[in-house]
Amino acid sequence: MNSTPALHYTTPGLDEATAQRVVALLQSRLDACTDLHLTLKHVHWNVVGPHFIAVHEMLDPQVDAVRGFADDLAERIATLGGSPQGTPGALVAARTWDDYAIGRASTQEHLGALDLVYQGVITTYREGIAELDDLDLVTQDMFIAQTEQLELFHWFVRAHLEDKGGRLSTEGARSETDAARAAG
Repeated sequence: MNSTPALHYTTPGLDEATAQRVVALLQSRLDACTDLHLTLKHVHWNVVGPHFIAVHEMLDPQVDAVRGFADDLAERIATLGGSPQGTPGALVAARTWDDYAIGRASTQEHLGALDLVYQGVITTYREGIAELDDLDLVTQDMFIAQTEQLELFHWFVRAHLEDKGGRLSTEGARSETDAARAAG
């Protein structure tokens, strides 16, 4: 959504302009987490190959955690007097990234693509953390906790893409398709 709707109220200690900016940051992360948990489930359903069961089972706890992040973000928006937007149409209209590009593919191909997905999500979380330093430390704390978990999940993905020297097969990839090709 491009416009910022008026808040019904906000929490004590935050003025309306600050709260509106915090709500916008929360909404952007809500959109990212909604997209991410759906993407992770898509990968869960579409991985094939010799490492299928390991990756298939690794992804479900990530899906559950990220879905929980989305709920926490939406509830924080409501706490600040905003109205969380959780419909598919609102997500598609607001997102600034392309839809996940990989269908049925090997575990390595999906993990390569997920490496880039996680890079994007984590980068925008860290940008939000920096901005929240001057806006709302409570929301910043939520972003920090979620980023810690996302970075852990990213490590789980990258461990499958790393050689014994620490080099990632996806190094230098600029798109999910390129990363999938490089990892495959």
